[in-house]
Amino acid sequence: MGNVRMAQFGTGHGHAPGKMRSMNTNENVEVTGIFEPDENERAMFSDHEEYKGLHWYESADELFSDSSIVAVASEGRNSQSLDQTEQIVAAGKHVWYDKPAGDNYEQWERVIASAREQNLIVQMGYMFRYNPLFNQVTDWARSGFLGNVFSVRAHMSTCVSTESRERIAEAHHGGIHYDLAGHMLDQIVWMLGRPNKISSFLRNETGEVLSFSDNTLGVYEFDNAMAMVDIAAMETQPMARRFEVYGTKGSAIIIEPFEPGHEIRLCLDEARGGYRKGDQIIKIEGRDRQTCYDCELTSFLAAVSGSQEPDRSYEHELWVQESILRAVRG
Repeated sequence: MGNVRMAQFGTGHGHAPGKMRSMNTNENVEVTGIFEPDENERAMFSDHEEYKGLHWYESADELFSDSSIVAVASEGRNSQSLDQTEQIVAAGKHVWYDKPAGDNYEQWERVIASAREQNLIVQMGYMFRYNPLFNQVTDWARSGFLGNVFSVRAHMSTCVSTESRERIAEAHHGGIHYDLAGHMLDQIVWMLGRPNKISSFLRNETGEVLSFSDNTLGVYEFDNAMAMVDIAAMETQPMARRFEVYGTKGSAIIIEPFEPGHEIRLCLDEARGGYRKGDQIIKIEGRDRQTCYDCELTSFLAAVSGSQEPDRSYEHELWVQESILRAVRG
């Protein structure tokens, strides 16, 4: 593959330091530097362990004018990142883009259309794509091993500060559902396709930040299935995160925690595929969050080099974001 020269645009996303660590430690990547347009953010991260010794670009033009930079990690805040990603694609560079893909769906369509026209890779940073438990469950669902999937239940609550609630509410509809539902929808859309109908319940229970939806449920309807994604912002830590898939011939439930994750409860109507009839616990070697970031980057680089097809299509990336926005906006 050879060295791929990469830069990072933005530091405001919660995954930004981890993504930089993946680039710093990948033998096929040469990190050229970071551009952060916000002076306060820049001051905050200038001495961060993952950014020490790296070049800080004075402007986006300085970064984009370097034709040797092949790809850029888009790591701005959720309120900034779509505009930044559009600039990256307009500059003719592949983009490793941290979720979710903004509030303006027409703009997201425009970005994807431009990337398609230029044959650029746009890979979203949904780390559970590279989690072995999710891979196994979705493989079983997509292959028909569980029969016809009729129900998916996903619970991915968290506990966030008042400051974080205020920041999200200022920029986005849908509160915590906007912020986190994409992780679950990335898996659900991969299994079931584009939802036909979406109903959402976006409530504020705590009264802490009234404009912030802190207790949410999205119901996503497909031809022969429903998926329910519930996310709250005030669950007691450690959070109980669950992902359950039910089919006519079996069910698969990821046993918490997701990360690193080691167990799936599999229940089958009859013995097949080396598994017995009834319920059983399947042990799987887990992956922590940083290792999933590393796997994301390895896959991205392989797609950039042309040695493999992207793990997800342009259409998939569009459908996931469309589903998020349909849920939070009605």
